[in-house]
Amino acid sequence: MRVFLSSITDLKFKALLCLMFSSGLRIGEARHLKCPDIEHSRVRILVRASKNRSSRYAQLSERAWQIVLQYWYSLPAGKRPRDFLFTQKRDTSKPIDHQRVPDFILAHEKELGWEHRFTCHTFRHAFATYHYEDGTDLLTLKELMGHRSVSSTAVYVHLSSRAFHAVQNPFDGMGGMEP
Repeated sequence: MRVFLSSITDLKFKALLCLMFSSGLRIGEARHLKCPDIEHSRVRILVRASKNRSSRYAQLSERAWQIVLQYWYSLPAGKRPRDFLFTQKRDTSKPIDHQRVPDFILAHEKELGWEHRFTCHTFRHAFATYHYEDGTDLLTLKELMGHRSVSSTAVYVHLSSRAFHAVQNPFDGMGGMEP
C-alpha cells in the first residue's frame, strides 16, 4: 500500500486515495467530500449522509492533511475548489466522476508493472485491518467505519497471523495441569 501511494505523482488522486486509506472513507464519501467538512483543528472529517444515510466523523491523518494541502496549493488560486474537494476537470461544481478513481488505480498499477489487485474498497479494508491489528476494538472500529451493526465491521477484519499468535491460550494462562 505504501509503495503504491508514495509512487503517485498526480496530487489530486494521491490526496483522494490517501484520505480514503487514512480515514476509511468509501469512494462515494471521498468523491462528495466538501472543503468545509475537513476540520483540521479537530483532526476529523465530517462525512455527510454516508451509505446508511447518517452522518459521522472520520479520522483526519496529519500526513494525509499535508498531502491535501499540497494538492490544494498546486492549483491556481482561481481554480481551487470551494465546494467539493475533488472536482471534475470540465465542471468544477460537480464531484469527480465515480469511474475516474478505479480507472486511475488500474492505470497506476499498470504503470508500476503490477497485476491488478487494488480497488477503491481495498483502501477502506486496509484501514479497518490496520486498526484491528493495532488493537482497536470492534465497537470503536464500527463507529470509525460508519456501520450500523458490528457484524458489518466484523466482515472487514480477519485474524492476522500476528494477532492470532499474540493471544495467550487461557489454559496456558491458568498454569495448565500436570500431565
